[in-house]
Amino acid sequence: MLQTIEVRIDDDGHVFPLKSSEKLPVGYALLTLLEPINYESALLSEQALSEDWLKPEEDEAWAHLQPVK
Repeated sequence: MLQTIEVRIDDDGHVFPLKSSEKLPVGYALLTLLEPINYESALLSEQALSEDWLKPEEDEAWAHLQPVK
């Protein structure tokens, strides 16, 4: 059975499961390296988008999705 386990790789190349309850099984595995998470572009656009997000018209347009108070 194929299984996916989220792991962290340290500077020495040692692999550690992120969930401490998981133990890596003995055997062979394929490792897919993920791109580092880059929040910079989201942070850079936040101020520009907030100008539109904070308009009363936006609150009104999305009011139907808000929980009833």
